[in-house]
Amino acid sequence: MRTTSPDALSAEGGLGDSPLLAVEDLHVEFATRAGIVRAVNGVSYSLNPGETLAVLGESGSGKSVTAQAIMGILDMPPARIPKGEIRFRGTDLLQLSDEARTQVRGQRIAMVFQDALSALNPVFTVGWQISEMFRVHRGMSKRDAMKKAVEMMDKVRIPAAKQRVNDYPHQFSGGMRQRIMIAMSIALDPEVLIADEPTTALDVTVQAQIMELLAELQRESNMGMILITHDLGVVADVADKIAVMYGGRIVENAPVHDIYRAPAHPYTKGLLESIPRVDLKGQELYAIKGLPPNLLDMPTGCAFHPRCPYRQDDCATDVPPLNEISGTRSSACHYWREVLDGDQR
Repeated sequence: MRTTSPDALSAEGGLGDSPLLAVEDLHVEFATRAGIVRAVNGVSYSLNPGETLAVLGESGSGKSVTAQAIMGILDMPPARIPKGEIRFRGTDLLQLSDEARTQVRGQRIAMVFQDALSALNPVFTVGWQISEMFRVHRGMSKRDAMKKAVEMMDKVRIPAAKQRVNDYPHQFSGGMRQRIMIAMSIALDPEVLIADEPTTALDVTVQAQIMELLAELQRESNMGMILITHDLGVVADVADKIAVMYGGRIVENAPVHDIYRAPAHPYTKGLLESIPRVDLKGQELYAIKGLPPNLLDMPTGCAFHPRCPYRQDDCATDVPPLNEISGTRSSACHYWREVLDGDQR
């Protein structure tokens, strides 16, 4: 039975030993004319207050679909969640009524989308769009809500916020539009912020500024943050732990420094070796061979085995479980020991 009360979640409730957010054995599939696309296949991860979890993987690995399931913004149908739990402060969000879920979305869990120009409405000023959060969710007057919009623009360091609050999205640069999206997302002081590729299409300098801003905002509010990206270089200085996804599954998770020091999955190792390095100037950049799997026709056994330099016969037949390497680390590879030891293939 679905919970119908919007007060089902207590903002004051203590966490105890439970994480702030916990995704447990989540499955998401889409009905298409070509068949069932199983985009997420048993994903589990958790997030604590003040912690940053980086979710890594190529396009199509299931990163954003998992985030959209957490936010409750999947179009259902064609999407369907046949199995799993998404617990926020101990309450399964998938069991909440639409009304109660709306009270969580934006206020308790917020999301920064990767394409700010598409996410912002081009026919309304940025001030109107930010102030809408306060008008709808806090019942503020238009004047008071607009003052809060200026405050939020100042908070994310948009120059001359008071003069620019009535400008439209197209009048801002890509980096400034991303700051406006962040301002909208943090306006209601969420406890969890999901940043989906927040630095896509931005130059390196602006990327660093956006990541620094997110880290500073997180320190101020102690919110938990899920950072979705395909770039290991972006997360090195901001993440506490990393979950690597491939073919809709978590293939490795570990504290960030463990991942960089010695990956325990061939896919993670390939991602790390694909990062440009100053000491390898002039050499050909490594690339993982092959293409990501077709979700309509997944390979048997380990989904990564057609591209894997460590593959053996059993990789094509047996799906590797997520093996626990230590209390904080696991890898879904039959030969994780060889990878962890740095054996070359």
